[in-house]
Amino acid sequence: MKTPLRPTREWAEMLAIQALGFIAEDPERLGRFLDLTGIPVEHIRAAARQRGFLAGVLEHMLGDENLLTAFADSAGVNPAEIAGARSALGRL
Repeated sequence: MKTPLRPTREWAEMLAIQALGFIAEDPERLGRFLDLTGIPVEHIRAAARQRGFLAGVLEHMLGDENLLTAFADSAGVNPAEIAGARSALGRL
């Protein structure tokens, strides 16, 4: 994913959606995400429509260095760009 010079909200949202997909593709990662957020698996779609959810996904990534590095490698971005995307999404 090519990173803009200054992350836009649209780019940040796309990266967060990609991050959510990365989390969801592994049962262990998904289980940890759901446990830490307190979101029941059957409510994930509804939660994803809530303001701040995508920022929370990136916040989750930033809180786990191994997850952050694995996702950054998978997405072809620098881990620091994930922090920039999180900032572009604003407050939780």
